[in-house]
Amino acid sequence: MSASEQAEPDQLALVAAPGRRRFRTRAPEPVAEERPVAAVLVDVGLPHLDRPFDYLVPVSMADDAVVGARVSVRFAGTDQDGFVVARKDSSDHEGKLARLRRVVSPEPVLAPEIAMLARTVADRYAGTVSDVLRLAVPPRHATAEKAASPDPPVPPARPDPGGWAQHVDGVALLDALAAGGAPRAVWNPGPAADWPDLVARLVATTLSGGRGALVVVPDGRDVALASSALTELLGEGQHVELEADAGPSTRYKRWLSVRRGAVRAVIGTRSAAFAPVHDLGLVVLWDDGDDLHAEPRAPYPHAREVLLLRAHQAGAAAVVGGFARTAEAEQLLATGWARPVTPSRQAVRAASPHVHASGDDHEQARDEAARTARLPSLAWRTARAGLARGPVLVQVPRAGYLPGVACARCRTPARCAACSGPLVLGQADRPPRCAWCATTYPSWRCGECGHGTLRATVVGVRRTAEELGRAFAGVPVLLSRGDAVRDTVGAEPALVVATPGAEPVADGGYTAALLLDGTALLARTGLRAAEEALRRWLRAAALVRPGTMGGEIVVVADSSAPAVQALVRWDPAGFATRELAERSALHLPPAARVAELTGAAADVDDLLMHAELPPDAEVIGPVPVDDGARAMVRAPRAAGTALAAALRAAAGIRSARRTGGSVRVRIDPVDFG
Repeated sequence: MSASEQAEPDQLALVAAPGRRRFRTRAPEPVAEERPVAAVLVDVGLPHLDRPFDYLVPVSMADDAVVGARVSVRFAGTDQDGFVVARKDSSDHEGKLARLRRVVSPEPVLAPEIAMLARTVADRYAGTVSDVLRLAVPPRHATAEKAASPDPPVPPARPDPGGWAQHVDGVALLDALAAGGAPRAVWNPGPAADWPDLVARLVATTLSGGRGALVVVPDGRDVALASSALTELLGEGQHVELEADAGPSTRYKRWLSVRRGAVRAVIGTRSAAFAPVHDLGLVVLWDDGDDLHAEPRAPYPHAREVLLLRAHQAGAAAVVGGFARTAEAEQLLATGWARPVTPSRQAVRAASPHVHASGDDHEQARDEAARTARLPSLAWRTARAGLARGPVLVQVPRAGYLPGVACARCRTPARCAACSGPLVLGQADRPPRCAWCATTYPSWRCGECGHGTLRATVVGVRRTAEELGRAFAGVPVLLSRGDAVRDTVGAEPALVVATPGAEPVADGGYTAALLLDGTALLARTGLRAAEEALRRWLRAAALVRPGTMGGEIVVVADSSAPAVQALVRWDPAGFATRELAERSALHLPPAARVAELTGAAADVDDLLMHAELPPDAEVIGPVPVDDGARAMVRAPRAAGTALAAALRAAAGIRSARRTGGSVRVRIDPVDFG
């Protein structure tokens, strides 16, 4: 494949003549003597052009246009950026070839293994390589490229097993890593486990064998925790952090140090899954159920799938960990791809806090309001007892003050008259406003009954902190939420009110934890509602002292719910087994592959018409949604590759014909349902 030859501006000379002007073409620059053809992945992002194109390499660029270098080429009449993915002696194209316009940078930023991974990820998610490379290779910063990278550090000595000795097969996992093996594990640490230290020992053991390691965690807080643990274990210089908060220039400089082989260990967020680690021996994904691992940009890959593809491609070890176990992780065990690594039941029992459900029969007999009250008497008693000994954690699922309100008389949800968005209360002394268009309503009246008073349907973290402050006078109330997250709190008594994922680490652990609005969490629509509720609860419960030290947890939910039972028993494995079995019976992910198509109704229909779907594929919809129409295509797991290929080919046909609008294709979206 190639781009057509076009006259270059620097090949034209203006020749003056009486009464007219004419152009004369200069002789083109000679091409390189060795491997004069460069295969270039052009950054165009159109499905029907998702392949390398051949260009001639001028002799002046022969040394700089190396495999992996950024170049500029003429494509479809405009200058486009691209990457050289191969240099070769000849082209299969029978016509003339255009020349490279220039070499943007001779730095070989695109490693061959990352180029191959990008192709695999694009095929898996029905996307284009260009879209994947935008996620994989950060934008260039010339100053960072000019700076020299340090020499690679000496591999460290193998550390002791630490907490891995409490895990069944934990030491065996470390032995395999030290010996250069490629074990695959689904890891669920027990209560109060120091997961950053355990991750650091995995990485250090891999480095001691002369291989590289890559760790992906959900957010910057987790990056800091894991990075601090690895620095404490090995010292400075053995790893780098790759996450957005570092800033573009600093992040690119760190990324270059990895690409150049100066550092062989990386800890970062989802985009770090593509980090070009040399001699990759281990990939680790922590808390794979967190939706932050799902990329919001096309082709919407999940960090778990990217890392598993990398492990398979590189022959590296893979560890998928978290306090909770997802159905996807359970699928890895069910297929034999991985083995479980968990603490013994004796170790779990010794470290577990005592867990109570406010909706159990005993509490309902004692407190008639236990089933419906947001803070039943059990929660009040537990909080008071816990505050006598130290800090108490209160987990609130929703941010804000009152993120949901309704008419106090007829219970009709309050909506905006302009855009029909939900009304919210940001503070007690301010009027309600629309969450979508920000229109305020100082004199709100219900459109159904005309009543002018609102009641809360959902209570946020700030309103909860306000209510607890009044109930526990004299006790400090500390807030930790998305826009103001606390990393740690002291051991003195305090009520720590936090949203999920923003819970601070308490010095010595929390004496108690209240997990509020559990019934509402479990009642949410969506495939992963119960799984996500348990994941949030287990992560908070891991911060509480063991029951032998008085640690207690109250979850405000029905005790018969499987997720609540799994929390009481600290049994993420049993819950995941049940969850996978139910999804398999319903032919839902991960037992099946599902593609979500979103766009204008006519465009969705057109894409489906051009797609040669696998024989067993089932089309559900399209149905109207806010942004047009949505259809789901479901296929057996074995037909997942064929499903993605069919949708990608159909998108290519529509792209080549330039008909209709775009259709967003997401394979196995985390928010499915």
